[in-house]
Amino acid sequence: MVTRVGRFILDIFKGAKGIGSLFIQIVYWIVFGPFKKKTAKLESIFYQMGFAGLRSIVIVFFVAIFTGIVLAMQSAYQLEKMGAVIYVASLVSISLCRELSPVLTALVVAGRVGSAIAAELGTMKVTEQIEALETMAINPIRFLAVPRFLALFFMLPCLTVVGNISGIMGGFIVGSGSLNINPYLYMQTSFKYLELKDVYTGLLKSFVFAMIIALIACFEGLNTTKGAEGVGRSTTRSVVISFILIILADCFLTAIFYFSNI
Repeated sequence: MVTRVGRFILDIFKGAKGIGSLFIQIVYWIVFGPFKKKTAKLESIFYQMGFAGLRSIVIVFFVAIFTGIVLAMQSAYQLEKMGAVIYVASLVSISLCRELSPVLTALVVAGRVGSAIAAELGTMKVTEQIEALETMAINPIRFLAVPRFLALFFMLPCLTVVGNISGIMGGFIVGSGSLNINPYLYMQTSFKYLELKDVYTGLLKSFVFAMIIALIACFEGLNTTKGAEGVGRSTTRSVVISFILIILADCFLTAIFYFSNI
């Protein structure tokens, strides 16, 4: 038992060290020219942005709009008892922009894009394609990890904005339809108590979540072993670890933004 716990702790430190090293290398290659023709090209980055962003819009839209609908219905049930149904609008908008939209969007992207990155890089690793790149003097971090990191870094905040709008729209559907709130009054109340801080803190969270997803997915993919079984294991680990770290990061960031004197 003690041996297993010790091995688990050592694996955590080893993984953290590897992820930290990967992050340093990615930042290095971002600063020192990822756009040269020999390696990661702009076309590759744009392709990854399309895969990570444009192809995720539909699922983010539906997740956010139904979340807004459910949140509005659940909160209306309680607020109606206090005669404050109109505040459903502000509750939905603030909850989504601060918390739900960044986190849910990150979880969706981690499940869809993060798993795909880990599986793709893992397959390249076990089929020795990454070794082939190294043989051609092409750095795999620069060629494979940097475009995916940049794509997620820029597209996840955009998807979060889509989630904010979609979730507020879902609340609007319930408020103006089922709760008989005047549509103009609903929208006015939605933005009356919504501060700029609520929006930009949610976007800042999404940047952090994007880095977590990209780093974990690339690290797991590039360190895949044991053939097809290893690819499946790396994909699963990528999603699970990303989910856990997203929730942990959200807790720390919320404490910093809203429960500190900073």
